[in-house]
Amino acid sequence: MNPRIASHSRKTAETDITATINLDGSGASSIETGVVFLDHMLTSFSRHSGIDVQLKCSGDLEVDDHHSVEDVALVLGKAIVDALGDKKGIGRYGWAIIPMDEALAQCSIDLGGRSYCVFRAEFQRPVIQGLSTEMVEHFFVSLSRTMNANLHLAVLEGRNTHHMIEALFKSLAYAMKQAVKIDGVEIKSTKGVI
Repeated sequence: MNPRIASHSRKTAETDITATINLDGSGASSIETGVVFLDHMLTSFSRHSGIDVQLKCSGDLEVDDHHSVEDVALVLGKAIVDALGDKKGIGRYGWAIIPMDEALAQCSIDLGGRSYCVFRAEFQRPVIQGLSTEMVEHFFVSLSRTMNANLHLAVLEGRNTHHMIEALFKSLAYAMKQAVKIDGVEIKSTKGVI
């Protein structure tokens, strides 16, 4: 099997981002977005998915976190889809329900080539360590767009905003681990392509 590794960069007047991912890694990461809580969430995603993530972002945080969070998701999604190649033999689908103390979150994913995101969560705190909680949904919507994936995420239970968001990222991690895993030799589509 060829290494499933890809890099992607994006430079605009608002952000300068480079990411390298290895779908068959060990969950090692080096992440610097300038948004402390987003770094924590992406580190957790890497560790629990087993996907190595090297990511550096320099963004206009003096404005706010919007551009950095959105563009990080766009770059990460593009690197993942590039690493997947023709998607031959991947599981394609993944799902997980993850508890974190009082919080419970679920994620279902289809790497079938169509982007769509359904997100259901309400947070009590407006900001956690530089991450506007309204940007959590926007991160997942942007990720689904460049990853060409259906993402359905929901917080089923929870009061603590930190726990709820972390459970969402961990549920994505375990769903991704399942979806990108090579479990056959065929493309899982009646069209013959995904």
